[in-house]
Amino acid sequence: MENMICYCFNYTESDICNDVLRNNGQSTILEWIVAEKQKGTCQCSTKHPQGR
Repeated sequence: MENMICYCFNYTESDICNDVLRNNGQSTILEWIVAEKQKGTCQCSTKHPQGR
């Protein structure tokens, strides 16, 4: 089983690692997650098993 990084948007550790490799050390996934969190669209408190 893969290490889930983002339960809200279903991104795994390998998704982010592959994104960094494709984008010369930058992760567009992490940028997108941050932008969505700022919009208030994340649901970490309900989707993350530890409520965070």
